[in-house]
Amino acid sequence: MAADPAAAPAGAPLREAKQILRARIVGLRDALDAGTRSRASAAIAGTVASLESFLRAHTVLLFASFGSEWQTRPVLEGALALGKRVVLPRVDREARVLRLQRVADLGRDLAPGVFGIPEPLPRCETVPDADIDWVLVPGLGFDRAGRRLGYGGGYYDRMLPTLPARAPRVAAAYAVQVVDEVPSAPYDVEVDALVTERGLEFERARPA
Repeated sequence: MAADPAAAPAGAPLREAKQILRARIVGLRDALDAGTRSRASAAIAGTVASLESFLRAHTVLLFASFGSEWQTRPVLEGALALGKRVVLPRVDREARVLRLQRVADLGRDLAPGVFGIPEPLPRCETVPDADIDWVLVPGLGFDRAGRRLGYGGGYYDRMLPTLPARAPRVAAAYAVQVVDEVPSAPYDVEVDALVTERGLEFERARPA
């Protein structure tokens, strides 16, 4: 459900509200100890991998985690083991877009990109946006209405609308990253499902 545009902050107040929330969530996430992160990551990965929408999907757009994010590698490995066509984004900083490329071998096809995040090497096969039928969406914060707080670059907000409408947008995060309400604007893209270490927080069908 979208936020009420009459009540939502805009412009500089919206940017400030997002920055304040980003700092708070990063602090909470970074404060989790290694053992807690490891256990939570395993639980998150297990739930994501068991989603019916994920199991049905053939071409999945995933991402490689970095820093204190939950560890996505088990999901990547599991998708490859299931014979799925695994796609990851590569940042084109000059064009400010994400290039979608196939990854067949996590050891040979990934390298740190412009932000230090593992991403496909330029030689990897380019995959058309139209081929994607399931998406794992990163983010710093989420609420149960589907609103997402990104890292501030806008890359996913620009990319997600170009993907097929049929492709579920699924987010996953530690429970401490779930808030009552994420400040948002009309251009902010919502997610269709949210997974934490507690399980599936919500899931809704894609609009027709």
